[in-house]
Amino acid sequence: MKRIILSLVMLVVALAAVAQSADKLYDEGKRLYDEKKYEQAFPLLMKAAEKGLRKAQYRVGRCYDKGHGVEEDNKTAFIWYEKAAKQEHAKAQYQLARYYLKGKGGVAVDTEKAAKLLKKAIKNGKSGKEIEEELKADAAKGDEEAIKLLQLLK
Repeated sequence: MKRIILSLVMLVVALAAVAQSADKLYDEGKRLYDEKKYEQAFPLLMKAAEKGLRKAQYRVGRCYDKGHGVEEDNKTAFIWYEKAAKQEHAKAQYQLARYYLKGKGGVAVDTEKAAKLLKKAIKNGKSGKEIEEELKADAAKGDEEAIKLLQLLK
């Protein structure tokens, strides 16, 4: 019994160390990303993403989506957005909605999936409200994609 308890304690400690390490990698990578030092940021973000950190997975998706620090690759961006979205990352859900609306990243146009993901993103706490406000502001400026996305909410 003591061995089982000791093993469980060691597992919890190891998992906490991995999570902390992923957070530190992400924080440093995000700092470099924000400074537009994409080539330095990307490897750190990727390491954190591979450890399962959803915000890092989203940011890796953005790197591939925009060609920041890596060659632009919409299919790979989609994969990383999807990983983060499955962990309830609102901005990743929003990006997937955009991909489905346009048929981008190797997926077929699917307005039903786009609508479902967009609604989920907008209901997702603080980030969801920011996404909705940004869409409304862009639509007011005549942004066609934002207008189409807002129509999906009806």
